Amino acid sequence: MSEDLIGVVNAGSSSLKFSIYQGDACLLNGQVDGIGVRPAAKAKTGAGEALPPPDLSAVPPTTPAEALVALMPWLQDWLAGRRLAAIGHRVVHGGPNHAAPQRVTAALLDELAAFVPLAPLHQPHNLSPIRATMERNPSLPQVACFDTGFHRTIPEVAQVFALPWEMAERGIRRYGFHGLSYEYIASVLPQAAPEIAGGRVVVAHLGNGASLCAMKAGRSMATTMGFSALDGLPMGTRCGQLDPAVVLHLMTAEGMDAKAVEALLYRKSGMLGLSGVSSDFRDLLASDVPRARFAIEVFVHQVARNVASLAAALGGLDGLVFTAGVGENAAAIRQAVCEACGWMGVELDHAANAARGPRITAAGSRVAGYVIPTDENLMIARHTRAVLG
Repeated sequence: MSEDLIGVVNAGSSSLKFSIYQGDACLLNGQVDGIGVRPAAKAKTGAGEALPPPDLSAVPPTTPAEALVALMPWLQDWLAGRRLAAIGHRVVHGGPNHAAPQRVTAALLDELAAFVPLAPLHQPHNLSPIRATMERNPSLPQVACFDTGFHRTIPEVAQVFALPWEMAERGIRRYGFHGLSYEYIASVLPQAAPEIAGGRVVVAHLGNGASLCAMKAGRSMATTMGFSALDGLPMGTRCGQLDPAVVLHLMTAEGMDAKAVEALLYRKSGMLGLSGVSSDFRDLLASDVPRARFAIEVFVHQVARNVASLAAALGGLDGLVFTAGVGENAAAIRQAVCEACGWMGVELDHAANAARGPRITAAGSRVAGYVIPTDENLMIARHTRAVLG
């Protein structure tokens, strides 16, 4: 089995990332961006050498499922007769019953489709490429890997809302997301940061989607996202934590229906809504527009405030780890968060932070800070191989 090739698909609303793994070695990486607008593909080998990408101009794909179908002839040529043993997929929401990756069946797909309202930006786009592949190649094994799975270790007291208990029993509870990213960080902490791996660590997955996870000895104890991927930190276009009475006000006093509220909270809020400039943190950091700077300040404030909240859930803090696009690349945001967390014992090493670490705190810092790149696709490949046995 170690020689078999595993495909990985990570589909978003307007993009599709794909990889091919042999064991833990990545042989191929690629993505299609601009799906539905101006789709363009790029690809490179695992060593980073650019490959001639597939030409999607003849019939431009309008959905991630169409993009995957369009890629298939190019991938078959690249495989040159080698066998693809299975495809693993990132599926954002697994609900209350799926703590572990699972081989896809038609019944499982129908069950996962019920969670589309809880992750409307992700779940439908995660599932459509699976259905498309199943229709065209039903004998090819596919494995669903859930972003919620890692958080099933969270204690019940941190999972429930203060709603009538029967609602928790019906599945209205905190699930948490970005679990594949957090699981990867937990898997590499013993090598990357052995002094904190067994302790109390907050991992900051900061990107266009953003959340924090409190880990104790590598297990999830609490997280900022909840019932949906809308909760917690403000994000690129999502509002994050919000008084539920705001939603009632929007519907009763301002006449917005559920679809309008969903569009506002998921697509028009966050950094985009606050700044009026962009949802992209790179644009905001480069902008001299006051509202762009203010949006960054709001984001940093909420990250630092939630780090403290998760430290309380852990009973203290030994480490702070930054990962994902913003966490790995935006030194200014790491600096601002660490300085805001200085009272907890985070003492930043500015030169190390500018150099992206991996350790970014001073030798005497009571809390050790790190930058550790995440690798969700590798986790998906590992899980897919394990499910196949």
